[in-house]
Amino acid sequence: MGACMLLSGQLAGCVMHTHPEELFQLTAESPRNKAMQTRFFETKDEAELLSASAAVLQDLGFQVEESVQDVGFIRATKERSAREYGQDIGRFFAFILSFGKLIMPVDLHQKIAAVLIARPINTESTRQEVRIMFYRVVWKGDGQADRQYIPPGQQKMEMLRDPVMYQQFFAKLSKAVFLEAFTL
Repeated sequence: MGACMLLSGQLAGCVMHTHPEELFQLTAESPRNKAMQTRFFETKDEAELLSASAAVLQDLGFQVEESVQDVGFIRATKERSAREYGQDIGRFFAFILSFGKLIMPVDLHQKIAAVLIARPINTESTRQEVRIMFYRVVWKGDGQADRQYIPPGQQKMEMLRDPVMYQQFFAKLSKAVFLEAFTL
């Protein structure tokens, strides 16, 4: 049984799982995450910056679901398959090594969300802060561990902390507004 768990842990991927109660707690990594998620732009035109942000999100495949220009808020989502390489292989080996007592659930579907806040950071409103956070909700397929059944539709939520995703967004936003983005 220990070999099953070790194998499934190895095949689970590189995503750091976050429990919902941990999503808004400060950790030692919080300043690094905030720096990755935040850029500053020298502009007075907050509306243009917000409009360009929505356009960049749409270019990245997101659909804007909510936008409140008065407070500089955008929420956008996209849905994708959540199947990861090796999940089926890991499920098969766990089944074999547990003599049929463990059927691991697999990730089936995911909704990736982006939440963006743009706000002026000085009294003259000549400098704007843009912070974007990406997270996903993943729905699992059915599975079983001994006599405990894991029904389809079980969910997990996790923050996405891939620096490349944030760099791509801010690079496209900089080009869209013809401004250079500054980091923390």
